[in-house]
Amino acid sequence: MGTAEFAVPSLRECASHHEVVLAVTQPDRPGSRGVPAARPVRDAAHRLGIPVLAPQRIRGEDAVRGVLDAAPECVVVAAYGQIVPKSLLDAPRFGAVNVHASLLPRWRGAAPVAHAILAGDEETGVSIMRMEAGLDTGPVYLSAPVTISADATTPMLTRALSTLGSQLLIDVLAALARGEARPEPQPAEGVTQAPSLRREDGVLEWETCSALDVDRRVRALQPWPGVTLPLAGTRVRIVAGAVCDDDGIGYSPGEIVRVEGECAVVAAKPGLYRVDTVLPPGSRQMTAAAYLRGRRR
Repeated sequence: MGTAEFAVPSLRECASHHEVVLAVTQPDRPGSRGVPAARPVRDAAHRLGIPVLAPQRIRGEDAVRGVLDAAPECVVVAAYGQIVPKSLLDAPRFGAVNVHASLLPRWRGAAPVAHAILAGDEETGVSIMRMEAGLDTGPVYLSAPVTISADATTPMLTRALSTLGSQLLIDVLAALARGEARPEPQPAEGVTQAPSLRREDGVLEWETCSALDVDRRVRALQPWPGVTLPLAGTRVRIVAGAVCDDDGIGYSPGEIVRVEGECAVVAAKPGLYRVDTVLPPGSRQMTAAAYLRGRRR
């Protein structure tokens, strides 16, 4: 059961080592410019010759029956996007296993990778958990850490975690088959929540954000909702940039301090942030300097 690209390596590994009787994914949704939103798990399942079920509500009676009729011995869940009912968690012989992109109990919820970057964590990882009724509260079979580099973005980190998670998953499924898997309850200490991102999370102002906060948000809120900030009189999406070493004392927030090559250095509160790439409204992606040259015409 999965929808996003994060789940595709797990699906492929399962198909390489086991019989995958069914792939359950989210139904088609409208995307940009009338094109349906991508459904990576659906597409990967079709290529692998695996039947696909895409119910509007997985908790619906027909959806539950459709899954149970396939008689799975284990349900594997990765980035699915709906709450799985208890009837599907308990029915299979080996229960339900979740591939979760954090070191539980830190960052339970829908957006663990983004929240790890937003918080400035130096490390995250993957946990393979036995699912229960609570949100990411189940005992953990296996976990492994990953270092968060200073330039890590959510897509970059997600790709690394998806590969690692698929490898850990296969180890756990093998242990389940041998009767050797023993999940450990999550500790009560260290619980944090990673709720879904909102569009307003990316609407920032130089007067209220430090350069460090801007940097973390630009890296974390990709590909959605993205970060917008005023630049030369127009709010633009900041695609890439970095914190400058200069503390920015003496400059007003939002002031363009200087242009360095194709980049623009802007004052935040406090600190200076180097804007590398922007996406102006109704235009294409470009360097910050190219955008400023266009504004002066």
